[in-house]
Amino acid sequence: MNELRGKTALVTGASAGIGRELARVLGREVGALVLVARRRERLDDLARELVAARPGLRVLVRAVDLLDRKALGAMLDDLAQAGEVIDVLVNNAGFGDYGLLENRDWEKIERMLELNVVSTTMLLARLVPPMVARGSGAILNVGSIAGILPSPAMSTYAASKAYVNHLSEGLRAELAGTGVSVTVVCPGPVPTEFQEVAGSDARPELPKAVYVDAVTCAEEAVAGLKRGQARVIPGVVPRAMAMTVDALPKALVRPFLSKMGKKARGGR
Repeated sequence: MNELRGKTALVTGASAGIGRELARVLGREVGALVLVARRRERLDDLARELVAARPGLRVLVRAVDLLDRKALGAMLDDLAQAGEVIDVLVNNAGFGDYGLLENRDWEKIERMLELNVVSTTMLLARLVPPMVARGSGAILNVGSIAGILPSPAMSTYAASKAYVNHLSEGLRAELAGTGVSVTVVCPGPVPTEFQEVAGSDARPELPKAVYVDAVTCAEEAVAGLKRGQARVIPGVVPRAMAMTVDALPKALVRPFLSKMGKKARGGR
């Protein structure tokens, strides 16, 4: 079990969507929050809300573009120099991209990989060593159910989240016995601004039962983090889907993927 009371948690992508809800859930228990995102005004609003809801909670706002490696490094340096000890890292920042690869904008793909893969790994590389040295810490990485199954019309996004999913599992094994836990939450579709950023080109139409709201996602993720759970998949339907995919041989899944790919091209 991970005790959150009195701890300091750093949450990336905290200005909207799942990240904002994760900050709200964590804000009920931790002693301090470091909110990181690009949009300072939104972070300031959230900070005021959290402190009003729980007077005594210490909230630090850091408006940083995580695509800027130097800015990210400088923020981490500043926190360390100020004596801020990050007990809980929530790697949430990321965005997606829908559509056939041949129709996608390379610069957007590059930004997505920089955020979903590089900045996520950089934060881990900087914050895990001091956690190991202290013999305690907790990490929550936000992966995706899309990273469990190759996904036509969102192949680059799914690959970036497969990286996060596998990185989390591997790092968890590396850190066994150190006092540092790693949990990956793999949400299915969540109606947030994420959908708008990803775009609608070739986006698959999904039944409503597949969707899980951001509040539920955050609550289940933090509950899993506190339990030291390896993987959290919020929602009954997404959880059943993931279990089915895990159990099926790849040879049985490929024809289904091919059908999805043809549909994305406008075929049947």
